[in-house]
Amino acid sequence: MRLFHGTDNAGIHRPTVLTLGVFDGLHLGHQLIMETLAERAREVGAVPTVITFDPHPRAVLHPESAPPLLQTFDQKIEAFGVLGIEQTIIVRFTQEFASIRAADFLRAVVKERLQAKEVYLGKGFAFGHNREGNIELLKKLGSELGFVAGEVPEVRLRGRRVSSSKIRELLASGNVNLARRMLGRPYGVEGRVERGDERGHQLGFPTANLHPQNRVIPKNGVYVTGTLIDGQWRRSVTNIGLRPTFGQATEPSVETYVMNWDGDLYGDVIRVRFLYRLRDERKFGSIEELKSQIGRDVGRAHSYFERAGTKHMLSVI
Repeated sequence: MRLFHGTDNAGIHRPTVLTLGVFDGLHLGHQLIMETLAERAREVGAVPTVITFDPHPRAVLHPESAPPLLQTFDQKIEAFGVLGIEQTIIVRFTQEFASIRAADFLRAVVKERLQAKEVYLGKGFAFGHNREGNIELLKKLGSELGFVAGEVPEVRLRGRRVSSSKIRELLASGNVNLARRMLGRPYGVEGRVERGDERGHQLGFPTANLHPQNRVIPKNGVYVTGTLIDGQWRRSVTNIGLRPTFGQATEPSVETYVMNWDGDLYGDVIRVRFLYRLRDERKFGSIEELKSQIGRDVGRAHSYFERAGTKHMLSVI
């Protein structure tokens, strides 16, 4: 997949079918947009292209209300490729860029530089100065400039609109099951394994202490997870929280016990995906009581993985 920073058209020699947006999380609604792009690009012989922004526009325009992002920027770019996007234009979002009129951007960049044949927006998305770049303007200028404009419908699940903000709410409440359905995959975090206090070794369940790059972490508790190590997903159980049995910590930790694994992960970057919430984190009366509960958690995780239909959860974006 080709990546271009800014809106320089160096290396762009073929017409495009494109979309614009932030696409945080790349949930089912975003995936429908990407599928539409890839399909239409094949039909008309063009390059499926995404124009996205870094940082998040709200972080520049209204930093006090900027949302924590579900994905790191690199994770999002990687997922674009999995979804069939061949070219990503990364626009550095600044106050100066925010002042550009949508019509000017469509003429100078979308049509002239990117040679757009078709342009699609997600339902309700708008861009440019004062959010002038809505679907109505797109259709009007499309007729003038010679590209097709379309709006991709929103995706609803159980009557609810699938959105990044809703997924953040679900994760904050520990509802990783519904978040998984809205994302089309389990929610995951990525980070480097750091050396901890090694209490897991003392308990007989050595854990990898993850320093996550992702800003959104599910609610404190114990989860059945999948952990990506050396390109292979492995069964695991992950605790998120303050480890109250050992005294109140000030920052939550993400500690993962990888079943049937005895390798050294210190310094490695791993991914953890949250499949099922087992229980809340709680304080135990003794170390032995905690150890027994961890054993039961691992047993329930084994049972979970023995059910049909869990393997595919770890093979998608």
